[in-house]
Amino acid sequence: MSIDLQAGDIDESVPSSGPGCVECTATGGWWLHLRRCAGCGHVGCCDNSPSQHGTKHSETSGHAVIQSYEPGEEWFYDYRSGQFFDGPRLAAPTSHPQSQPVPGPDGHVPANWQALLHP
Repeated sequence: MSIDLQAGDIDESVPSSGPGCVECTATGGWWLHLRRCAGCGHVGCCDNSPSQHGTKHSETSGHAVIQSYEPGEEWFYDYRSGQFFDGPRLAAPTSHPQSQPVPGPDGHVPANWQALLHP
């Protein structure tokens, strides 16, 4: 299986939408890890997070490629092929702040957070 990138899948010039999941931040939610849309910069939470906003963004927008938004991680993932791959350097910032806890954000993570994760 190969990665068949299409126009608009990756825009190296667009910055991220911010330091945390857009939807969780707006609703007072929390996340385990963060993913950045490589096409528009939208930051959403991962599929292990309770709300899975990264995948929901892909499904509603049609944007198929994400990059990890965790410090030190640079992998990309294509929802269409189900494959991970190496890609170009995206516009800064390329991760949430190192000072931001995982899970996050600080003050919104319940004590029983591990029981609330998706496998």
